[in-house]
Amino acid sequence: MPLLRINATADGPRPATGTADLPLALAAALPLADADAPIVVLLHGLRFSPTDRANDPHGHIYALRPSFRCWKAVSWPRHLGFGRGRADEGLCLPFAWDGVADVGRGYRAAGQAGDHLAQVLDLLHVLAPGRPVHIVAHSLGARVALRALSRTRGTVGRVILITPAEFHRAAAAAMASPAGKRAEVIQIDAAENRVFDLAFRALAGAAGERPLGLRPVEAPNWLRLSISEPGHLAHLARLGYRIAPPRNRVCHWSGYLRPGVFGLYRALLRRPAETPLALLRPPVPARRRRLPGLPTAPHRAA
Repeated sequence: MPLLRINATADGPRPATGTADLPLALAAALPLADADAPIVVLLHGLRFSPTDRANDPHGHIYALRPSFRCWKAVSWPRHLGFGRGRADEGLCLPFAWDGVADVGRGYRAAGQAGDHLAQVLDLLHVLAPGRPVHIVAHSLGARVALRALSRTRGTVGRVILITPAEFHRAAAAAMASPAGKRAEVIQIDAAENRVFDLAFRALAGAAGERPLGLRPVEAPNWLRLSISEPGHLAHLARLGYRIAPPRNRVCHWSGYLRPGVFGLYRALLRRPAETPLALLRPPVPARRRRLPGLPTAPHRAA
């Protein structure tokens, strides 16, 4: 099962274990997966860092069997279809960066990590031209993804942004780049994340900017899906993707903890021809909704 863990370091992107030569590591991992199987990059958000044992994503959401005893420790690779030891699974690239900081410094660090990720995407373009490369990002990982999209010379297929922490202006600029014009972006929105959107706007230090949760990009290759809006949930259910309704009034992690979401993400990444954006686009736009009377999820450090 090809799974190559990568860290953003001061010297650029490096494999988390084994050889320090990333081109060599990628060249060794790519033939282990079928040529038409996807390459999927994973991007965490704030509070994770590969240099902090207590917050290392490689033992948490990036692990096939997380070693952390944490209610948010859900294996992204396993739920996305990796870990069975089959070549048709593709190649999974969990990408870790130093997000252990306050929101302002974390935002800047995410931009630097995006530059490192662009190098990885450029390498993939050289080593595996024509292979489908997708990205799944949560929170500030969206800034990493969009920054890389704006700088890479390669091609990215689909980008799933789970409750993204990035501003509209930066996202629109990324979508205007050559790679951005070719990519398809699916923004996963949730009303229970609204307080985090407002906090992000206040703490990231960008006066007058609006986060994507408050102002998505309007483009044919950008799709916003709300997993809190009953109309969106009903539309997805009709297509065969049943996602549980909200359980919490405030939660930043529902985009990967909510039962049913990974079934949708697997289809988006593994069956893009069967899940065109036009089919997924709900007939009625999402409304801003409050979720009164629901319990608030505990917010522990990851």
